[in-house]
Amino acid sequence: MTTPRPPSGKEPGPTAGPVCPAGLRCGPVSHAITRVARLHRMLEGSLLRRAGLHPGQEALMMHLWETGAQRQSELTALLGSDSATMTRAVQRLERAGFVRRVPCPTDRRGVIIEPTAASQALRQEIEEIWWQLEEATVSGLTEEERATALRVLDRLEANLANRA
Repeated sequence: MTTPRPPSGKEPGPTAGPVCPAGLRCGPVSHAITRVARLHRMLEGSLLRRAGLHPGQEALMMHLWETGAQRQSELTALLGSDSATMTRAVQRLERAGFVRRVPCPTDRRGVIIEPTAASQALRQEIEEIWWQLEEATVSGLTEEERATALRVLDRLEANLANRA
């Protein structure tokens, strides 16, 4: 069996990271993204566990703190989630006392998610966790490198969003 080649017939550029398995050598950028995303998620999870949260729940809480109560279906769309994942996140946050589910007054099937007063005590801790995660992620990069990284990541996201 032969190794697949890039569509243009050109060899991919060198990778800066660990040795890429032979089957992945034709996709060094995708392999690097996978490695970085895994490590970022691991650190995020470790930091959030201190606050009693799982990855993704902090984004939901930050959105609710900034915008107030929202329909669960709107939160699902805004945060790029799916309904099953959002339901589990909301249930966990509700059990922890950070959100409350109330019936939607205009739609019998709809549910409104609102942050509780108890969740406000968590806000500063979550913001600090995100600063720690950001600093760990970009430490050693210049401001110019950070700006370039953001531009490249935005373009990669747009490429993938157009195909998803």
